[in-house]
Amino acid sequence: MTQGPAPRTLSDEDLSDLLRKQRAGTLATVKRTGHPHLTTMLYSWDADARVVRFSTTADRIKVKQLRRDPHAALHVQGDDMWSFAVAEGEAAVSGITTLPGDAVGRELLGMIPAEARPEDEGAFLRQQVAERRVVIRLKVDRLYGTALDVNG
Repeated sequence: MTQGPAPRTLSDEDLSDLLRKQRAGTLATVKRTGHPHLTTMLYSWDADARVVRFSTTADRIKVKQLRRDPHAALHVQGDDMWSFAVAEGEAAVSGITTLPGDAVGRELLGMIPAEARPEDEGAFLRQQVAERRVVIRLKVDRLYGTALDVNG
């Protein structure tokens, strides 16, 4: 191997921008054995609150794992294979949305980008109830990542 450029540490602003630009990443939760459980997830990043939100159903293993051990991390790939961001922190799981238009349902609706919002919000909210949806809120206390500037 040849000696190439060293990875460049990304600033907090650059990391936040990367999280904002992407919509999918890998959520890591902790199994009882201590091993990571990895799941590809769509997410919503709130830079001001430093919270990553995920929509999932109440019966998923990641929900059980987070209720037992709230430590979690989200890995997000940058525009190339050499750049990434990781958001670490503790996650909280909301209650199940049980009534169309309740607070959890509205939070789920708010996670959808404006251009992708459903035309029939009522139908969307009813579907969230039927699917027993919850919100995972990852409160980020550590954000890190790098980029590797490679001239092609």
